[in-house]
Amino acid sequence: MSKLDHIETASVDELRSLQLARLQKTLHHAYENVPMYRRKFDEAGVHPSDCKTLEDLNKFPFTTKQDLRDNYPFGLFAVPMEKIVRLHASSGTTGKPTVVGYTQHDIDVWADVVARSLRAAGLSARDKIHVAYGYGLFTGGMGAHYGAERLGATVIPMSGGQTEKQAQLIQDFQPDAIMVTPSYCLNIIDELERQMGGSASACSLRVGVFGAEPWTNAMRAEIEQRLGIDALDIYGLSEVMGPGVAMECLESKDGPTIWEDHFYPEIINSENGAVLADGELGELVFTTITKEGLPVIRYRTRDLTRLLPGSARTMRRMDKITGRSDDMLIIRGVNVFPSQVEEQILKFPQLTPHYQLEVSRHGHLDSLMVKVELRHDCASADLHSLGHQLRHRIKAMIGISTQIDIVGEGQLPRSEGKAARVLDLRKSACA
Repeated sequence: MSKLDHIETASVDELRSLQLARLQKTLHHAYENVPMYRRKFDEAGVHPSDCKTLEDLNKFPFTTKQDLRDNYPFGLFAVPMEKIVRLHASSGTTGKPTVVGYTQHDIDVWADVVARSLRAAGLSARDKIHVAYGYGLFTGGMGAHYGAERLGATVIPMSGGQTEKQAQLIQDFQPDAIMVTPSYCLNIIDELERQMGGSASACSLRVGVFGAEPWTNAMRAEIEQRLGIDALDIYGLSEVMGPGVAMECLESKDGPTIWEDHFYPEIINSENGAVLADGELGELVFTTITKEGLPVIRYRTRDLTRLLPGSARTMRRMDKITGRSDDMLIIRGVNVFPSQVEEQILKFPQLTPHYQLEVSRHGHLDSLMVKVELRHDCASADLHSLGHQLRHRIKAMIGISTQIDIVGEGQLPRSEGKAARVLDLRKSACA
């Protein structure tokens, strides 16, 4: 394996000292350059100079996805626009994306942590890496790409889709590793098995780096068995950086190690915001401690997990994500909120505001069925045309393909309390 960065195996005391210095600098940077942080800190009665220890971070207010939406597009940037060299964006609940800006320093750090992640996967400059994450505003493809180049590896920038071509190029180019969502990898495996006339385990791949969506240990085992590889978990989110916030190490395969010299983690009680001890299940919160363009202070990821002691590295690990503290769904790597879909439904006066989202798994891919009601006084409406229009709007605004089922008014279940908007059949299928 290539040489590790010193900080990966430094003492806990050295790591904590570095984190505190970087945290204090970041708090000052955010307070002095981002009006929202100045206002929130002032309202909470805290100042960056109040952070004397890492534990003092819990005095500072949280940042949420709503804060990014409220300051769309560039209101949370902490540097002038001429310092921003790239923009990325992820989906939000209102049709407006969550926008992230990167300075050249941020891009360099991102490439470094992804390169470190790939090295933790046992990869080096001698390897070829097939990147099948989507390129574009989504951080997956380009984050993986620049990290692999920083490692010195040969990058195959395939992006998503074109499954037959994916399988053909894997056979032709003989890559050593693949970076892809786990659900799409299973589709690629199906195609490889078809083209290879049987098992795909004889292909050149030896490592898979999987992220952008939750996956089960059973799915990991299936991928490893059918493809003959080690399947490893990479974690990240656009608001914090992109892929490469945490990465599972090949030698331990015991959950992603958080690169704590750049991203400081906390676990909180999602109900009252209290910080929980390591080992307790709660909501994962991140503070970036080296980002310039868009520093985030105590960002609530809504992912539920635990912090675990370091094993292959000094830095702590995160357990497998068990769910979310909000209602966000992840469908084929795309973040989908019920309220996003509701917003599109309400644009059609022929439809009632009652709806249900039915998530199921067909083969290896998730699918979303949107069930809506036709108003009783619109019975003569063209259902085919109406369904097509709604499907098109959801695809255009949210980026996900759906099936539309239009039923009569009153046919969908009603609730006296919180409406049961989502029927997730994936859970029953896995039971």
